[in-house]
Order: sequence, then structure tokens, then C-alpha cells
Amino acid sequence: MASFKTVHDIGCEEIIINKSRFIGYASPINSEDEAIEFINQIRKKHSDATHNVYAYVYGDNNNIQRFSDDGEPSGTAGMPVLNVIKLENLRNVVVVVTRYYGGVKLGAGGLVRAYTKGAKIGLDSSIIVDKTMFYDIIIEIDYTLLGKVENELTKNNYIIKDKVFGENVVLDILCIEEDLEKLKALILNTTSAKCKITVDSSTYYSIKDNSLIL
Repeated sequence: MASFKTVHDIGCEEIIINKSRFIGYASPINSEDEAIEFINQIRKKHSDATHNVYAYVYGDNNNIQRFSDDGEPSGTAGMPVLNVIKLENLRNVVVVVTRYYGGVKLGAGGLVRAYTKGAKIGLDSSIIVDKTMFYDIIIEIDYTLLGKVENELTKNNYIIKDKVFGENVVLDILCIEEDLEKLKALILNTTSAKCKITVDSSTYYSIKDNSLIL
């Protein structure tokens, strides 16, 4: 099944550690250029910050990995942020942790912990999800069959993305590629073939705790 972990949307959260303010940002990306653009946006937004540390991972095999300490001691900022992304097994994600120095030095260990925490809260606020490739299966049925069809779909853990009520009921059901024939057979059997089934385009959808996030 085509699936990978990433973040659903742009997230932002902040924390105060020994008087320094750390702001964690995270965003999904569809290219390395998008990662760079996001980093530059945060740098512009926080041009008065002491540091804007970043890391990002992109590619089917996470083949592109970049990070920057942005003036913090080598190995205490960018790499810890990158490590959080990798430990969460995320793909196509950029994280920026902004720091406003509060006057108290944290030391190397303290910086690693602080930037790790900043990355984690940024990622959590952007909602970590499974991106799964689904086909939109459009089912048109008579109203009298709706309850029976919905019951079978629920029993078999299919996601009903949308319902449209017109002359007939039109259901938009999400289905992974390997279950396409199984779903068709289920609908045909449940409706005694009194239905219209259309396999629409496929795309990646965000899934968390077996629920669709739009």
C-alpha cells in the first residue's frame, strides 16, 4: 500500500526554556524549493530572532536531508531537529525552530534538549498523519439501499468521504488499490447489482487513528 508518515498542515507552538523563547514550526512540503521557501518565510517573520534553526527531509527514500545550526554551536541545533524528524519516520517535512535568547546560557546538552523539544512541539501541532493513496470510488444507488450499503461499508472499514442526495444517492468511498475488486464485489453483492460504480482518480489523503482528515 502506498503510504508514508508526514504532517497534515502547517503547525506552530512555543515554549520557554530558561528564559529563552523557542518557537517550533512544521510544514508538509512537495519539493525542496517549498522547504526553502518556508524557511525564508519564517526567517522574514522572525528577522529579529537570535536564531532560526531548520531541518528538512524530502524524497521517496528521504534522499534529501538538510539542516542548519544558524549560528548555534555545531551539532547542538540543526542535527537534533533533523533527528526528531527521522525518529518520527517522517517524509516530506520541514521544521524551523526559532529562538529568542533570554540571557541564560543552556550549554551544549541544554541546547540539544531545547531544540529537540522545539521540533517536537512544532510537529505535534501540525498533526502527524499517515498519507495513504486512495482511489475515489463513486457509487450511485437507490435510497432504499442506502442503509444496507452503509452498514456493509462500515463493517468492512471503508471510509465514506461524501454523500450527495439527488435523484439517487451518490457515495464517494475511499479505497486502496489492492481492495478495488473486493469493494466492487461487495457493492454488487449488497445491491444485487442495482448500482453504478465509477473508479475515479487516486490521490493521497491524511489518515489519523483510522479517520480521514480533510
